[in-house]
Amino acid sequence: MSRLKPILILIILSYLFFMLGNSIMDLTNPDEVFYSQTAKEMAQQKTWMVPYLFGQPQFEKPILTYWLLRLGAILFGFSGFGMRFFPALFAMIGVVAVYLMAFSAWRDQKKAFLCALVLASSGLYIGLARTVFTDMIFSIFILLSLASFFLGFVNTKSKRAGLILFFIFSALAVLTKGPLGFIIPFLAILLFLGIKKDLKFLFCGYSLWGFLLFLGIAVPWYFFMIKKFGSSFITEFFYNDHIRRLLEAEHRANDSWYFYPASMVSCMFPWSIFVAVSFPYLFKRLRERASNPVYLFLGCWILVTFIIFQFAHSKLVSYIFPLFPALAVITGDFIYNRVMNPNKRQIFILLLISCFILLSLPIGLVVSSIKYPGYLPSKNLLYTFILLYTVLPLSMLFLILKRKFFASVYLLTFVVFLFLTGALLARNNLNAYLSSRGASEYLLKNYTVETKIVCSKSFVRGVRFFTDKDVVVFDQGGTNFFSPHPIAYLNSGVVLKDFLKQQPVTYCIVAKSSLSDVESAAIRSGLKLELLKVVGNECVARIQLPGK
Repeated sequence: MSRLKPILILIILSYLFFMLGNSIMDLTNPDEVFYSQTAKEMAQQKTWMVPYLFGQPQFEKPILTYWLLRLGAILFGFSGFGMRFFPALFAMIGVVAVYLMAFSAWRDQKKAFLCALVLASSGLYIGLARTVFTDMIFSIFILLSLASFFLGFVNTKSKRAGLILFFIFSALAVLTKGPLGFIIPFLAILLFLGIKKDLKFLFCGYSLWGFLLFLGIAVPWYFFMIKKFGSSFITEFFYNDHIRRLLEAEHRANDSWYFYPASMVSCMFPWSIFVAVSFPYLFKRLRERASNPVYLFLGCWILVTFIIFQFAHSKLVSYIFPLFPALAVITGDFIYNRVMNPNKRQIFILLLISCFILLSLPIGLVVSSIKYPGYLPSKNLLYTFILLYTVLPLSMLFLILKRKFFASVYLLTFVVFLFLTGALLARNNLNAYLSSRGASEYLLKNYTVETKIVCSKSFVRGVRFFTDKDVVVFDQGGTNFFSPHPIAYLNSGVVLKDFLKQQPVTYCIVAKSSLSDVESAAIRSGLKLELLKVVGNECVARIQLPGK
């Protein structure tokens, strides 16, 4: 196998897994439209330096993601494909980076290819590759910084390039999501070198030049923002979005000790069972005195990332995403070594368990079609998909019984892609429930909107993105955003009633569960609510003053 062939195959598969069909699904609530609307308002404000949201500067995230989104819009417009282009592109880069890192560690193309394939086909990786978040771009910069360092460590001829690129990619990570872009990779390599008793590797002239480049890349934008906005930027960005998340849970249901360990396993589906077993395998490798340094390096990478986020009260799966490339390398190495081991019993059992798990998934789809029929396509289409899907685990079972283990592993890589295909078949149903585009376009097409639109909290960003109209939030008994937005936040019927009296005509796009609260406020104000349209979970309504 030539050196370029596996990389070419990975690029083709990555395009298939991450980018193909990204225009089919509308931008979803609440996060995709948050980032997309910020980039859109930056374009409207004709600025490349200050993020805007709802007509005011917003300081939740640094600038680099918004630069990329604006470039995506220049190339493809403010569309689903345009906004998702760079997350998908970075995901493709990450797969190639994992291949190169694994190859540098073992000089085995087949093993490196398998490591990259595990990453490319895991559930969370595909999900974030097709979603407008900062996490994919941020995590790939961390991956590139750590991979550059490792390449420089194992090959002394590449030390200068490795260290300088480590600092450059860390700086870009800092411009993507903040100081953790440097803290995570720096602590990982510091721990690695400390255990190796080789700290002198880092403290050299190359690191000095790299650090100066780091400062030149990462610092100027922060300096500009602090100079322009002062304490308001410092308070929001550094305290509210970093320190406060350590002390206070934004998503309280996730604030448990087992959330991240469970996420590390489950979000690597369909490789979950192999990930779980690869941890004791890693510990075994670490105990071997002559073990490859890559095992210690990957262990430090995972441990540092996990500890940094484990003790923070605000927890999301995407926060620990920077360690997923390391998980993929360990898992790919474990699978390859088990397949190549003369004793095939363990890989036989693990593949068999995975196969039976896959065979059980259609049962969940059938139950979901009964319980949540609105989210899924017609039963005929669903059952056709289930029938076609079942071919994969049955084929895999056949290969396992024939002891064709590599072939069965390669089949496993297409599981998430098949479910993604199924989701695209149900796009009309999913768009209605996940995006505000349908409700927003119906409103603009049929009515003249000249006043502020009342929206449920989860819809407000999407309605703003798809209508370009002024909006307010109605959230009965709710709490404001973790980072408050510069729009009115109405959290009671009394406050809503006062607001309705100020507008001759008020249009609403609210959740079904909130419609009765909105109607009660209208009745108490002597107004009448008219339900115009229901799109998925969004109710489009009109409230008018008497005589209007």
